[in-house]
Amino acid sequence: MPKDILLDQNFDLQISNGDFVIGEATEQHQQLLIATFNGEWKENPTVGVGAEGFLKDDDAAGFLAEVKSQFEKDGMTFNEQSFNNGILKVDAAYNY
Repeated sequence: MPKDILLDQNFDLQISNGDFVIGEATEQHQQLLIATFNGEWKENPTVGVGAEGFLKDDDAAGFLAEVKSQFEKDGMTFNEQSFNNGILKVDAAYNY
């Protein structure tokens, strides 16, 4: 389980007692991968699903395939996913 600097619900840094909050970050990594577009990560320009770009397409299969691909490229074992009534549920975890 990866530990990382944690963000709040608005993706702002969590700070406690004047220091960054560190904790388990798998779900946070998944949220960031889904929300960001290719090119937004300077060091890794091919990272990001860009979920907003799929909203106008009605291409659920393409969206789900991209989520699976991005999670696996990030080092997660991908078990399953579902997308019903606009809600995405993913079962994936890092291998370490």
